[in-house]
Amino acid sequence: MGRYRPPKPAASAYITPAGAQQMRDELEELWKVERPKVTQAVTEAAALGDRSENADYQYGKRRLRQIDSRVRLLSKRLEALTIVEPKDHGDGKIYFAAWVTLLDEDDSEVEYRVVGPDESSVEDNAISMDSPMGKALIGRSIGDDVSVKRPKGDAVFEVVAVRYQ
Repeated sequence: MGRYRPPKPAASAYITPAGAQQMRDELEELWKVERPKVTQAVTEAAALGDRSENADYQYGKRRLRQIDSRVRLLSKRLEALTIVEPKDHGDGKIYFAAWVTLLDEDDSEVEYRVVGPDESSVEDNAISMDSPMGKALIGRSIGDDVSVKRPKGDAVFEVVAVRYQ
């Protein structure tokens, strides 16, 4: 068995203005606040002498590599993203950045927001437009039934409401 892994499909390059601002804030926090703190801690740990047995120095260097990696990722991703302003087209269809209220099989309502993969979040009920649920929802209208393939079995939802705020 080889080590080859096929490349992941490219993620959609769309983000809401709020999501882009959140990424910019994280980038600024890492670069202007956290990185200088860690750099100072590494400098102080290096001054103590033997670096091979200095846990503070080794941890600090590892943390600096993590910060630099995340900064590079955020910088490149922000350059590649297209910021899309949420817009209600007035036709009741689901487009990018829509809040969608669904009725599940148990007649309970769930609400999701269809966003780009960079701002999807379970806590905020924000689902990626690249996810199976996101793909199934895009282009649907109020009253449509949506079938979604899930690991625990297929599910059918009814689109109850669509809003863009």
